[in-house]
Amino acid sequence: MNTQRGFTLIEVLMAVIIIGLAIAGLVGANRAYTMANGTGWDLTRSEFLIEQIRELTMTLPVADPQSGQITFGPESGETLASYDDLDDLDGCLFDPPIDARRNRLTYMAGLGQMITVCNVDPKDLDKIVADHGSDFVRITVQIIKAGKVIDSCTWLRTRY
Repeated sequence: MNTQRGFTLIEVLMAVIIIGLAIAGLVGANRAYTMANGTGWDLTRSEFLIEQIRELTMTLPVADPQSGQITFGPESGETLASYDDLDDLDGCLFDPPIDARRNRLTYMAGLGQMITVCNVDPKDLDKIVADHGSDFVRITVQIIKAGKVIDSCTWLRTRY
């Protein structure tokens, strides 16, 4: 009579397979949580960067204080430090991004702020009109990472 007790080879193999599947599931879940956390981190930073541009544009007039509505976009020789109206920001890409005081945020290199400024029809805010052709200005900020837009925001300003 055989009195030895223990697990058979098949029982041991089944236990190893079950434990392996459980570990694989945990690793997969961990990867998904890590990716979701990274995406959340990117969105948090992008919302911060959008808000910085919104604060910057709150203090700028719609039209140039010196030349009025003669030019749309930066006047000759203007730089970020001397931008004095909203349309100066049209078409700007800041990488590294800037804050509301126009300081470069070098620790966020790899993220960019793309700004578009255009005049829109007051009766149809989706319709773009000629430069300085309306009292309504639409500002759009897109946050770019690795060449892809990861977040954007649009708001309106009036001339008055």
